[in-house]
Amino acid sequence: MAVSIELVKELRERTGAGVKECKDILEQTEGNINKAIEILRERGIEAASKKASREAKEGLIGVYTHYGSRIVGIVELNCETDFVGRTEEFGNLANALAQHIVALNPRYITEAEVTDEAVAESGQTRENFVKESVLLAQPFVKDSSRTIEEKLKEAIAKLGENIVVRRFTRYEVGA
Repeated sequence: MAVSIELVKELRERTGAGVKECKDILEQTEGNINKAIEILRERGIEAASKKASREAKEGLIGVYTHYGSRIVGIVELNCETDFVGRTEEFGNLANALAQHIVALNPRYITEAEVTDEAVAESGQTRENFVKESVLLAQPFVKDSSRTIEEKLKEAIAKLGENIVVRRFTRYEVGA
């Protein structure tokens, strides 16, 4: 099936994939853009897994100050090169993560950091504690259909580099 240039352009704008890849996938899905997006997302997550072992020492600090200046979130988001670290998309991701940290107040970055003692003190099941307290396991505040980990994997696939949340903090007046 031949696909229109407009459809290829729309898929490219929505996913950031290359023109040829968009055209090929649209032909494969017979012009179904939603199916094409899902295939690209799956491929991107697979590619992100391969990049996860690469060292990420560049990046930037994302900061979000909540209205009234009573709560602030700060996150160090790392990537492999300063080129990616200076992109608007990377900066937007860092700031969105800082906003997420203000909104949902995670305590840990990964599940591996969670101790059995912390779970026991919470009185919750480990699964519920992880969903509530681990940044990467939390649903993204701006799109609850995806977790922070899925959001990072999508960014890795789109930007072509490993991306890592190195550390974060949240300050609240009086807390």
